[in-house]
Amino acid sequence: MGLKKIGLSIFIAIFFLNAGYMLFFGRETFQVKPSAAQTPKYLYHFVLISEEIDNEYWRLVEKGAKTEADKRHIHLDYLGPKQANNEEQLTLIDKAIAGKVDGIMTQGLSNEKFNYLVNKSVQKGIPLLTVDTDAPDSERQVYVGSDNYRAGKLAGEELVKNTQGKQKVGIVTGRLDASNQKLRVKGFEDVLAKHKRIQVAGIEESNITKSGALQATYELLKNDPDITAFFGTSALDGIGISQVTSQYQSKNKPFIISFDTLPETMALIRTEQINATVGQYPYQMGEKAVRTLLSVKKGKLPQPLQFTKTDIIKKTKPTKLWRASR
Repeated sequence: MGLKKIGLSIFIAIFFLNAGYMLFFGRETFQVKPSAAQTPKYLYHFVLISEEIDNEYWRLVEKGAKTEADKRHIHLDYLGPKQANNEEQLTLIDKAIAGKVDGIMTQGLSNEKFNYLVNKSVQKGIPLLTVDTDAPDSERQVYVGSDNYRAGKLAGEELVKNTQGKQKVGIVTGRLDASNQKLRVKGFEDVLAKHKRIQVAGIEESNITKSGALQATYELLKNDPDITAFFGTSALDGIGISQVTSQYQSKNKPFIISFDTLPETMALIRTEQINATVGQYPYQMGEKAVRTLLSVKKGKLPQPLQFTKTDIIKKTKPTKLWRASR
């Protein structure tokens, strides 16, 4: 019996020794260790949060930001609501802060919750820049984008310069509550206010969609069939305006000023279905936003207003001055 007990003890000892040996070496053999190739190559993680994720204009901002981020070894996430929605945008900002990203670029909003989130971001050491639309009452470090009031003035000056006689103007704006849109309308109206021959017939919201711009144009013409000119303040507005007004006889065609340089807009300018557009440069805006955010991240303090280029784009030689014909 003694020998059996000894043999059993030896067997148990050998069993546990082998088990420990296998556990140790198995763990060492199959444990995945990060290699140099798996180590992240980027220096920072930035997030760009748009007004509407698949909007053509915002996709150009994303493209410029992504190009610049890649050059500077920055990982960039691009996020946004499927359709323009302030609450969804605010939720995405909050999630980015919770995710402890290194910097945030987002369209500015004019509400208390946005201001609260900006303060929260800054307090957590995450710099936040506004892009395209500013929120000057918040604690955002920098705004990168167009001088929207000046852009509206450029549109107004173009209308004054290229029309004669009495004009009634319909305004189609992307969003009535968006500060960038309001500034464009304000700049436009301030120029027209100096010319008694030109009156604003009305303003309608497109919700930054082509279908919305179509409906807004129909509403304006239903309310005042004598409209002789239109100004569209967001990227798809001019396209929608043109589509509606093209149904009229050529002698009744209004003078149209649009916004942005989407390919469809430029094609309509070449055929004079749109007379002029306010050119802003979303690709360059995205590039500059990344450079500016990187500068802030490194402790530098750039000027708080980083305006990007705006100008009027039209056919080289306009055919005539536009006369009221309604």
